[in-house]
Amino acid sequence: QVQLVESGGGLVQAGGSLRLSCAASGSIFSINAMGWYRQVPGKQRELVATITSGGTTNYTDSVKGRFTISRDTAWNTVYLQMNSLKSEDTAVYYCNAGQISYSGSYYPRDYWGQGTQVTVSS
Repeated sequence: QVQLVESGGGLVQAGGSLRLSCAASGSIFSINAMGWYRQVPGKQRELVATITSGGTTNYTDSVKGRFTISRDTAWNTVYLQMNSLKSEDTAVYYCNAGQISYSGSYYPRDYWGQGTQVTVSS
């Protein structure tokens, strides 16, 4: 099975930057994409960014132009570079291993990290 551990969260002022890391170990055949989600209390977990095994990336509209998802060549680590942070970005961020469908939709598998807290102060 896949094991994921997030790190890199913390407290940052609005306009600042953070780089989140997701250390991955293990593998299963069906995994062909990774994603970053975030969640705030009382709301559904939100898909923020995805990257496929082929390097294709996708982002939710609210972070386009500010966040960048990337990975190392061996998929040992997936990153989320977050720039120009806003207070609205405050959340617990989770790494996920999943699948990309033929149509390009991301489907999370039940592989999650423990989450890392990102707090953006105004």
